Formats: sequence, C-alpha cells, structure tokens
Amino acid sequence: MSRKFGLLAPLALVACAPVGSELASEPDASSVTGALFVAGKFGNTLSKVDLATGEEVLQVDSCANPHELATSPDDRHVALACYGGTSVDIFRTSDLGKVQSIDLGENARPHGIVWHANGDIYATAEGRQSVFWISDPLGQADTFEYATGKRGSHMLAVAPSGNYAWTTDLGDRTVTLVDLKTRRAPRSVEVGEEPEGIALTPDGETLWVSARGSDKAFALDPQTLEVRGQTETGDFPLRIVVRPQGDYAVTSDLADGGLTVIDLASGEAVRSIAVSSREEAEARTQVTILFSPDGERIYAAETRANTVAEVDFATGEVLRRLPGSGGGDGMAIIQ
Repeated sequence: MSRKFGLLAPLALVACAPVGSELASEPDASSVTGALFVAGKFGNTLSKVDLATGEEVLQVDSCANPHELATSPDDRHVALACYGGTSVDIFRTSDLGKVQSIDLGENARPHGIVWHANGDIYATAEGRQSVFWISDPLGQADTFEYATGKRGSHMLAVAPSGNYAWTTDLGDRTVTLVDLKTRRAPRSVEVGEEPEGIALTPDGETLWVSARGSDKAFALDPQTLEVRGQTETGDFPLRIVVRPQGDYAVTSDLADGGLTVIDLASGEAVRSIAVSSREEAEARTQVTILFSPDGERIYAAETRANTVAEVDFATGEVLRRLPGSGGGDGMAIIQ
C-alpha cells in the first residue's frame, strides 16, 4: 500500500502527558550508562555509541543492508541480520570485532532477530519464507529452518520458553505462529493492513502487532491468534515494543514522527509523544524503536537524518539526538 504521509490525520491524544505518578521524574541524560549499537543500512556499517558521552566510539564495516540487531544474554556480543545477504553475523560488543558469520542459505535475506535468554538465536529469512533457529551460535552454530509459507516474513517474536515463534508477514497481511519444538504446520491469520511490528508481553500472554497500513495496534492470543482487541495509533505504526516492566506498549509512527503509548491493562492509547514534527517526519524517517533495559528511555532511529532520538518515557521529552550514522535502523542496547 502506498501512503502519502503529508495527507494523514494526526492522532487526537494529549501529547506528552505523564502516564502516571510513578513515572514522574526529571529527565537527566547525564545519568545514562552503557552502549547503543546501530546498524547503518545505507552505509553498510555497525557502530557503537557511548551513552554516557553521547559519542560514537566505534564503527566497522558490516554486511550489505544490515537491519535488526540483538545482544547476547551476557551483553558480550551483538548479532546482526544481514538483510542484503544470507548471514547472521556476530560481533563483540567491546571492540566490534566479528567472531562469527552464520550462513542461512541462498536468498535468505534475514531481517527480524532475537537472541533468546536460552542462548540461542532466532531470525526470519524473508527471502526463504521461513524462520531459523540457530543453536549454540558462538560454537557449532547448528541451524534449523521452519517454513512460514508466507510472503515477507519480516519481524519476529519468540516465547519465553523458546517453544514458539511468531512472524509478521507483510506480503500476505498475516501473523504466523511457528511451533519450534513439534514442527506442527504453521498457523496464520490476517491482521489489518501491512502488519509489521510485533512484540510479546514479558509474561508471554499477549502478542501485540502494529499494522502500518491500518494505523492500529492489535492484541492477539498467542496460541489461538484470536484478535482480542485493537487500538488506534498515530500514522503508519512501523514498529511496536513493550516496556520491560510489561505495563505499556509503544508504537513508532513513521508518518507523523510520533510515538503512541498504549496502556496494556486497558488496551487504550493514553498519550502520544512528538519526537519530531509532522513536517519533519519524512525527512527524518523514524523507524526502529527500543526501550532501555530499565524502561526509562526510548531510543528512536531517525534513519534518513542519521540520528537516534533519546526520549524520556515519563515526560516525553527528547533529551538529545545521538549519532545514527550510515542510515541507522536496527538497534540494540546494553546498560
């Protein structure tokens, strides 16, 4: 579906209103520690940004058109999905030295990626209409492929148990459930127009999907794929993430440069955050969003501006803009 961003109506919510008294804290970028990793999909780079100083401290060549990133459970490595190629590449977080390249086969085009708490990596292979389970990725790196049978299996969520994975399938307008242990046939349901963003609540009880062509987020039962509810968002919600605390979900609304905050208890959109103006939205092209591990900040990749906006979740204030060189898109964080 083609969207003309300048003609879209804004979401009628109170911008930047605090979510609740428990979140009322003064933003202070100087207290941030850790590192942000950014995949530059236009420059074919991987970079590391020191969050204490806000400076890019390392940059290396990566693969063609790199997209999503995921960090290992011990924060010592970061995995990169090489969307323009066929591999998942792994780098040390300390110095961005590449330690592993795992080939997924002809025309794989890996995109969505999860480095699970069990130590294994899961990735979509859009070109093969499949999901890969990579066991022991830093060792033997055994790969197991599961067909979705759907066009554009793009983004990915994995159950806390590691038994199931879910994909959003842009080409077929579906969400697909893949059983990773029994290899039963995958099941798919249509969800809105152009479902792309996907996130599972920490308890594994609700699957959230953002459909960018519908300007909505959908709550699904993870096992039956029944749609439990839907929520109006801002324009073109490309991504959705759940706060680590499990209390809110946030969509990245590319066409208006905003974020929609959804209360997961009620399923209602409770506020919007203006990261950039509607006039700036197309030039900045806000894509991937990521919560800090403590849930206090949101990082929004502004791909065409080569920046990453750091947003205080409690107040909605943009604290600073960090380097996102090379057309930063996929991100990962350690704290």
